[in-house]
Amino acid sequence: MSFQNLGLSESVLHGAQRMGYSEPTPIQLRAIPVILTGRDLVASAQTGTGKTAAFALPVLSKLDHPEPQIRCLVLEPTRELAMQVETAFRDYMRFMHTEVSLIHGGVGYGKQKEDLARKCDVIVATPGRLLDHMQQKAVDLSGLQVLILDEVDRMLDMGFLPDVRRIVEQCPKNRQTLLFSATIPEEIQRLSAWCLRDPERIEIGATFTPAETVNHAFYPVAVAQKFELLLALLTRTNFDSILIFTRTKDGADRICRELKKNNHSVVALHSNRTQTERVEALEGFKAGRYEVMVATDIAARGIDIAGVSHVINYDVPQHPEDYVHRIGRTGRAQNVGDAFTIITAEELPHVKEIERFIGQSVPRLKLEDFKYFYTAIFNEAEAAASLKAAKGVRTHKGMRFGSRRKR
Repeated sequence: MSFQNLGLSESVLHGAQRMGYSEPTPIQLRAIPVILTGRDLVASAQTGTGKTAAFALPVLSKLDHPEPQIRCLVLEPTRELAMQVETAFRDYMRFMHTEVSLIHGGVGYGKQKEDLARKCDVIVATPGRLLDHMQQKAVDLSGLQVLILDEVDRMLDMGFLPDVRRIVEQCPKNRQTLLFSATIPEEIQRLSAWCLRDPERIEIGATFTPAETVNHAFYPVAVAQKFELLLALLTRTNFDSILIFTRTKDGADRICRELKKNNHSVVALHSNRTQTERVEALEGFKAGRYEVMVATDIAARGIDIAGVSHVINYDVPQHPEDYVHRIGRTGRAQNVGDAFTIITAEELPHVKEIERFIGQSVPRLKLEDFKYFYTAIFNEAEAAASLKAAKGVRTHKGMRFGSRRKR
């Protein structure tokens, strides 16, 4: 089925076609007709499945004729996500007369107050800054028709659900509410029962499974050779753009400095960067001025950039959910991507948690002609036994090695 058969307005269709959209993804195929009927919706889908278009296109079709009031409010957990969703709305509404405004912290209040006073049709906001404006009586939501709660599990992780509840309490009761989340734990179920009315429920695939379009592999190495192996991976990989994840902000800055010394065009993204620096980093990465971005988990759910061909986990994430979100930055919108994770003996417990969480074993690969130091991780049973003796970690057996996939 094409987008033309989903009931979208002509102007929205033109915007989608200009973006290169032809066939809807599964979440778009199932969500768009429900949203067009006006029914509330709870949707869970893997990251990278096209859910922004799944809610933006039908909502804009319903707002095809401009009115002097805020008619749609989209809540996002981070500035980066809010910026990207606002950009997507602008792209989709390029043949419409409607307006969208962006409300988030880290910048001044002046332009935001002007946009709120002008009552743009669509407001994309982070909860904290929107509450600031509401406390100053600068927001009129009396004409709101659609409330969209996006990345709600991320809002839960960041402690934003109380703020979300305060905002929802100020919205008209007679509205359509759409809730999108990668996972639907019990607390989000309670939120859904409180703020939605008899919602349709859509689940696309197992929310804890990496996208099938991502090829992923673990690369064991001694701790002392982690950066050397990273350089070798970058040298031997045919990539368009690479996103590297680290556990700490200092680690991201250190890797960024070392990669620059090795003639890579690279930029860092983490919470210690100013908002201007973060915007410049994202825009530069999108535009191709930087081939590599080194980021902390602030970007795991906050980056939606077409064409990220590879993700490299320099540090194994400590929570398996973060692994799924990190590698979901590639292989988006049905494109094929690769995700490599550098693992050391100390990280084996987290490696095993990840494999249990995603329900599959990830292949262990070795680079040909790379001069490895010996490490117990090359014998995973031995490494796990050592960890058990040192930290009380269970032993695990079996390890596979092989040459890397040819590109």
